[in-house]
Amino acid sequence: MSAPPAAPTSAQATDTGAGTTPAPAGGGAAAPALSHSIPPSRRMAAVIVLIPIIAALALWAFAWPNARTAPRDLPLGVAGPATATAQVERQLHQREGAFEIHHYADEAAARDATEDRTVYGAVVVTQAGPKLLTASAASPMVAQLLQQAVTQQAAEEGVRVMSADVVATPANDPRGSAIASSVLPLALAGTTSGAAVTLLVLRRGRAAAALVGAAALVGIVATAIADSWLGVLGGNQWAEAGVLSLATLAVGATVAGFAALLGRAGIGLGALLTVFLGNPFAGASTAPRMLPEPVGALGQFLPPGAGASLLRSVSFFDGAAALTPALVLTTWAAFGLAAVLLGDLLKRHPKPTERATAAPTPDPAPAH
Repeated sequence: MSAPPAAPTSAQATDTGAGTTPAPAGGGAAAPALSHSIPPSRRMAAVIVLIPIIAALALWAFAWPNARTAPRDLPLGVAGPATATAQVERQLHQREGAFEIHHYADEAAARDATEDRTVYGAVVVTQAGPKLLTASAASPMVAQLLQQAVTQQAAEEGVRVMSADVVATPANDPRGSAIASSVLPLALAGTTSGAAVTLLVLRRGRAAAALVGAAALVGIVATAIADSWLGVLGGNQWAEAGVLSLATLAVGATVAGFAALLGRAGIGLGALLTVFLGNPFAGASTAPRMLPEPVGALGQFLPPGAGASLLRSVSFFDGAAALTPALVLTTWAAFGLAAVLLGDLLKRHPKPTERATAAPTPDPAPAH
């Protein structure tokens, strides 16, 4: 007959009770245990319900702005003597809320305003008839819209319209599709870099260096493709590379920063802001003033919209109106990098209450 098992010694009790190897916090066996604790029927129901909700939100974010595209307080210049421009202004005001009228003394002032990105175009009243100035590099859709609106009105009056594209799109990209197509790849590249830094457990200086290095290479490669190879950008290549790098860094640092502060859930939050909302709200294929309110304004304060606007300014307008989008991108990048550094420091230094709780209890004094 075998002897009963001996009672565990104090050392064995310590090994099996307190545990010499603590369970990993926030991962390891905890997540599988949590998933197995939920009945399979509830997990299946969650998938069935959540996927349509995500699809509906995606359709709202991507399809709704495009379905409601129309001019909303679109900056438009009117140049000429006040008595001559009065009729033109009345005709433009008939489209209530469509245009924000800016007055200029002559064609030269209207051209300067168009080149400075103060207005998208201008109607110049001359003795020979109206002359339309556009800037297709700012938005081919807006240039086409202005051409149709002014030409239609002039045709009803039997007047011929002269037109001039003050800042035109490159010959290799007459529809201006290149900048619109670059928004999503840059957002995805930045999101991937932020997620990779988090999942590879890079910390502090190494994480920041990885984000900056990846963004710099993305900017150089993207410029080589878009400018040198495709020829769809027209500015200084190093300035364009800097813009593309800053836009990528703003996205990547934001994703990594949220992850440093909130854990892996921060990756989802960063992707939501930059890809799910930032991409469709950027207005890169149309114009911010063509999107429903407040989507157009909101998009310019997110990295994709600010990046597209800054790239247009640097590539086609000699840096005009570049300050605001540059500040937006710099702010997001600085926030993300600071969160990567400070968030990790906060995790490394627990609060005094946590240290007191984690301190071992001293053994009681032996009895005499």
